[in-house]
Amino acid sequence: MPRPRMCRRVWFDPRVRFFGPRNVESALEVVLTIDEFESIRLRDFENLNQTESAEKMGISQPTFQRIYDSARKKIADALVNGKVIRIEGGNYMLMKCFGRRFRGGFKQ
Repeated sequence: MPRPRMCRRVWFDPRVRFFGPRNVESALEVVLTIDEFESIRLRDFENLNQTESAEKMGISQPTFQRIYDSARKKIADALVNGKVIRIEGGNYMLMKCFGRRFRGGFKQ
């Protein structure tokens, strides 16, 4: 039996959960988990390196790389094949900043 997945720390809750082509004729979609979305946000949008991103998510660097690779592959599939990207799910804890203290709330 595999070890249960650890909760990933996520610092941003996406407001928009669907992306896709304007003239969607098929129901083909790719599901991007919240932790995959966070890996793209940290690495590509925030320009953090892999070590900093993994630290921020509370996971190891190899785990971060696997999540990041999976996210990029899904996004490429959606762009090349004209699929809708739906962002949802995953095993994560949404972190909230209150001044200098942080609080986390579990999401599944």
